[in-house]
Amino acid sequence: MSGELVFVGLGLGKGDLTLKALDVLRKSDVIFCEMYTSKPSDYCLDDLRGLVRKEIHILDRKELEEGHAIIERAKEERVALLVVGDPMAATTHVSLRIEAEKKGIKTRIINGISVLTAVPSILGLQHYKFGRTTTLVYPENSYYPLSPYYTIKENLERGLHTLVLLDINMEKGRLMTIRDAIDLLFDMENRAGDGIIREDTLMCGVARAGSDDCIARSAPAKVLRGIYFGDTPHTLVIPGNLHFMEEEALELFSGYRKLR
Repeated sequence: MSGELVFVGLGLGKGDLTLKALDVLRKSDVIFCEMYTSKPSDYCLDDLRGLVRKEIHILDRKELEEGHAIIERAKEERVALLVVGDPMAATTHVSLRIEAEKKGIKTRIINGISVLTAVPSILGLQHYKFGRTTTLVYPENSYYPLSPYYTIKENLERGLHTLVLLDINMEKGRLMTIRDAIDLLFDMENRAGDGIIREDTLMCGVARAGSDDCIARSAPAKVLRGIYFGDTPHTLVIPGNLHFMEEEALELFSGYRKLR
């Protein structure tokens, strides 16, 4: 067995692809790409195909989660899997890497810029003051998880910030906006009733992190909900206790105004 599976981070926007990643892609026998776990801010796949000078095969959710086509090709060929952001931020990719290694396929990771670090940097919040990250998903039928609400509550009780990732379903064309997310959090508050999501709860919204037209705004939930952020992807942050330098950063970088 002489194949290889390389997980390549695409980064968040145009120009984020590293020289190492570009070299690996150009030397690969086949390139797969998935965009259901995340959406790039301003990438055009045709431009990317021209850059790497190879065809890029787009995988749907089922093809990625089953992984059969990727594994079979990687047994004999050098296969690259392009992932938005950093390759190992999603458990699906970790599972695929484990499966490949178990089958004797060598794997490598080419890291990319991730929303997990980019959004705190854009806002000027200190990375080590973030607690558990959570994801808000659209409720479907009887599926209505309140776990994001309780993650935010736990982080706030510890004085920590919460990075809230927003649901992306490329197959259905549904990409959650900051307004959608705030409405969903208010609804969770009505169901749980622990008083953590109020109209005056400070929230930070970041749209299209990594792109030239990235927007960052900080305001009470009621105000932030009314701000137009434009195209997705969007990300939400619920700050915990703010250091004075973080307050200054939010004021300068995202329009935060502390109530005196």
